[in-house]
Amino acid sequence: MKRVLVAAAVFGAMTVSAVAIELPPEIAKRGSIKIALVPNYPPMEFRDPATNALSGFDIDLGEAIGRKLGVKIEWQETSFDQFMPSISTGRVDAILSGFTDYASRHDTASFVDYLKSGPNFFVQQSRAAEFKDLAALCGKKVGASRRTKFPAEIATWSEKNCGSAPIVFVGTDGSADARTQLKQGRIDAAVQGNETLPYIMDLEPGAYAPVGTPISQQFTGIALPVKEKALAQAMLEAVDALIADGSYRTLLAKWKLSDNSIEKATINAGQ
Repeated sequence: MKRVLVAAAVFGAMTVSAVAIELPPEIAKRGSIKIALVPNYPPMEFRDPATNALSGFDIDLGEAIGRKLGVKIEWQETSFDQFMPSISTGRVDAILSGFTDYASRHDTASFVDYLKSGPNFFVQQSRAAEFKDLAALCGKKVGASRRTKFPAEIATWSEKNCGSAPIVFVGTDGSADARTQLKQGRIDAAVQGNETLPYIMDLEPGAYAPVGTPISQQFTGIALPVKEKALAQAMLEAVDALIADGSYRTLLAKWKLSDNSIEKATINAGQ
């Protein structure tokens, strides 16, 4: 009998914990949160080649948030250029897709930040000896996705550190294109977020070598409509709960993102 009472008490505590975070009435009534993503950014989100199922850190995190909030996650694939319109028009409730929190986006979206990252230079492993430090990149051709802020960040770093031998920037159609041009020898180095490099290096052992550490820090966040203050607060509390119970660190370790961890979720910490 005593065991039954203890079990009931534990179950009751778990139930209270699960419903302690208050959701907006319409979300609670629906029982689900509609989240937009573009599954082409491993290890954050992608389709498993073997099963075609959605996979990645963001998928695992989103599902864990759903369990904390007691709702289902409805993943909705879209295109990158439809991210902001999709939350502005209410087609989705949030974006969870490796989306960077930039201050320039705060007029349209509020971000619950759950990961830190930064642009990292890398080269072909076969040329790693030529690039023992970041200074060796000065005067070289460096490629990065033109759809990101990496071009501006590379230019800022180059201006500060390279003097009369600035980096020659080459815009690419995404990170995959930058890696292709690197392999072809059309550029000397490439830049992508340091959250993706360990995964890519595992996929292609011996192909790449990072150079230095990230040249700046940025935050990845869950984007929500600015007006949805209650949902943003609920998301923040759910992320903090996952950090507190260890689930967050377990997921980070699974996807080799431990270096990108944060200690506490924030709102609109991006610059």
